Amino acid sequence: FYDKVNGEFRFTLDVAATKENTKCIRYFTETIDALCKSWDNEIVWCNPPYGRALGKWVKKASEAVGGVVVMLIPARTDTRYFHDYIYDKAEIRFIKGRLKFGDSKNSAPFPSMLVIFRNL
Repeated sequence: FYDKVNGEFRFTLDVAATKENTKCIRYFTETIDALCKSWDNEIVWCNPPYGRALGKWVKKASEAVGGVVVMLIPARTDTRYFHDYIYDKAEIRFIKGRLKFGDSKNSAPFPSMLVIFRNL
């Protein structure tokens, strides 16, 4: 899935990675705290933590300037962050079916979407 999306965007920065799972040469880990770093002028891949702080990640993505941020997140259209930062403000691509993450044998228990902020 990532390879197909990267083929379209050619990401320069992975903002929610570990050394073991990063998708880009340049990346931020939990210890670097991507929410405090600039994402400006980058083509960003963001598969953020799916906890209560997800809205902070979406807000940060919406504020980056001079580039593109592509987020893979749960398709939760009932959330405040969806209506505040995504709906009518970003491109949304709903993903058919349920994704499998890593080597998991089970699919995610939720639908997913790509949210694309083109902050050029």
